[in-house]
Amino acid sequence: MIADKMKDCVKNNSVIRQMFEEGKKLEELYGKENVYDFSLGNPSIPAPKKVNEAIKEIIDTEDSLVVHGYMNNAGFEDVREAISNSINKRFSTNFNKNNIIMTVGAASGLNIIFKSILNPSDEVIVFAPYFMEYNNYIKGYDGNVVVISPNTQNFAPNLDEFKQKITEKTKAVLINTPNNPTGVIYSEETIKQISKILEDKQKEYNHEIFLISDEPYRELAYDGETVPYITKYYNNAFVVYSYSKSLSLPGERIGYVVVPNEMEDSNNIITAITIANRIIGCVNAPSLMQKVIMKCIDEKTDLETYDTNRKLLYNALTSYGFECVKPQGAFYIFLKTPISDDKEFCAQAKKFNLLLVPGSSFACSGYVRIAYCVSEEMLKKSLEAFKKLAKVYFKI
Repeated sequence: MIADKMKDCVKNNSVIRQMFEEGKKLEELYGKENVYDFSLGNPSIPAPKKVNEAIKEIIDTEDSLVVHGYMNNAGFEDVREAISNSINKRFSTNFNKNNIIMTVGAASGLNIIFKSILNPSDEVIVFAPYFMEYNNYIKGYDGNVVVISPNTQNFAPNLDEFKQKITEKTKAVLINTPNNPTGVIYSEETIKQISKILEDKQKEYNHEIFLISDEPYRELAYDGETVPYITKYYNNAFVVYSYSKSLSLPGERIGYVVVPNEMEDSNNIITAITIANRIIGCVNAPSLMQKVIMKCIDEKTDLETYDTNRKLLYNALTSYGFECVKPQGAFYIFLKTPISDDKEFCAQAKKFNLLLVPGSSFACSGYVRIAYCVSEEMLKKSLEAFKKLAKVYFKI
């Protein structure tokens, strides 16, 4: 018999992954070129050439025992120093290597934070719609998830409800901006309002409340939009970063956590997170990829390709009669379904070989997520299928 904690995980296995597997089956039936899989946020842009060059250079020139060996559980000192310097240059912060813990991607970063700060029954607030895997991370360390209802007008956080749902048990607030699944970027004013609310609540309850910013999509911002750096607005803030999207390296599992010195009891928290990195089984972030990141610190993905897809798909869908908020970042469109049952809408879409993810998988029913991190050729070809889907519901 499996452990009780795993029963819900097995019962509610990722719908996104299920859709991805469904896509493979459809490809076998109809041919890959005739299936339009928008289910998985898997980057379609290759990693920058510098990444492969760095791998070869490191393998050819550096000490193999170092490149493939153990290091401090927080990561190589020179890598962490390079990252802290880069952050300081970009955002006018004041970090050093001790503020950076290298992680096995952002997911691992979130897990080591929760392991380090949560006691049984502590509450973590999330804003719907949100990446539902957060539930498993939080519950895995005996925390409780508190969901703030979605603001479907513009998908900015519902701050009135947020104020009401902070309690004595609130230990952390988790935000994701640019957001998966909406593509919305939380404005500076929104971050300031969240920070002010939390500062007031910390005084009211006389204990720290952490703000955790999950930022794998930070570099994917369009139309000149900027993503506020939260440690500049709130002292008890963690930043969780991943190179999965910014350098198209999702399978390499490399990222980091930032813990600012201004955080309450920062030294102990840094130590706890570093130890958690070891005892959850990661031990340390992949050594070779740490070295690669240091050499590619200023590299960027080709954002223009995603932006072209974003505009093309948004303009087409809205011209067909669908409703959606134009994404400011990431590579997702969150489409309002013309019927209330988003799963039924996904089933209808599948008749045209369109694979979409129901919004109920993000705690926001009545919507679907479309991941436009696909080839432009495939996206263009899919538009006829989207048009046929629209004709089921609209007179066009």
